[in-house]
Amino acid sequence: MSAAYRNIDEEQLFNRAEEAVGLLRECRLCPRECGTDRQADERGYCRTGRMSRVASYGPHPGEEAPLRGTRGSGTVFFAGCNLGCIYCQNYDISQRNAGREVDAERLSRIMLRLQERGCHNINLVSPTHVVPQVIEAVVLAAAEGLDLPLVYNTGGYDSVRTLQLLDGIVDIYMPDLKYQKKQAADNLSAAPDYPEVNREAIREMHRQVGDLQIDDRGVAERGLLVRHLILPGGLAATEEAMNFLAEDVSPDTFVNLMAQYYPAHRAREHPPLDRRPRPRELYRAVEAARDAGLHRLYGIGKRL
Repeated sequence: MSAAYRNIDEEQLFNRAEEAVGLLRECRLCPRECGTDRQADERGYCRTGRMSRVASYGPHPGEEAPLRGTRGSGTVFFAGCNLGCIYCQNYDISQRNAGREVDAERLSRIMLRLQERGCHNINLVSPTHVVPQVIEAVVLAAAEGLDLPLVYNTGGYDSVRTLQLLDGIVDIYMPDLKYQKKQAADNLSAAPDYPEVNREAIREMHRQVGDLQIDDRGVAERGLLVRHLILPGGLAATEEAMNFLAEDVSPDTFVNLMAQYYPAHRAREHPPLDRRPRPRELYRAVEAARDAGLHRLYGIGKRL
């Protein structure tokens, strides 16, 4: 199966990039809509100007099995973020902006290099605030033979309008589903509207690509894969999150129930984030997913 963007006319793909870049003038890319003139290289909440900032890239053997396959997922870690999670495990990248600026040509070469190294896909990590730069790079890389599926690996705080620019370009959406309560979203990520925004974004992602499709090698080709990090003290409202996926998206949604939370960044200052989830909390999360009718469970959901 060819990557989705290979089916878009070159001129149309270029026009999509132009439209996306236009949104940088008074930036409305993400739900914060801060209005920063990023075309003039000004910096808003995401701390990113006209060019994207790449912290690292390379084959990643630690992603979900359908992404990493046997040759790794070709991850590109973007610096900056439109969330302010106090427990972020990559806060040096997301909030301290570690990395170097790259233009569209350099980013396209990174994608092509990952393809040359045999990766199964191009995995764009934290791409929400650099969608225009990504599309610009895809235009150039596709002209040079890029044909790997694009994975949009996001914290889930995405604008539907921006996601629509990616319709027919992204093959696999992999959003976080972090919260169902405004207070938790505000206190932990400085985004009180996260629950509503996230639900709308996940619905739009599913509309575009459907349920996750996996080939006979066990490698994902297209579709939606949702990550849900189990937080201590029920802060992630897992039961409500699983019911939303089963009832409003699809009971066939592929869900990674993630048990790897540990106190990072400023988490120790905010109990109960100062501890890992207890075993009974993990079991309850799996039970909630199964009770909701979800059956494509990964991570701890696959083991328990």
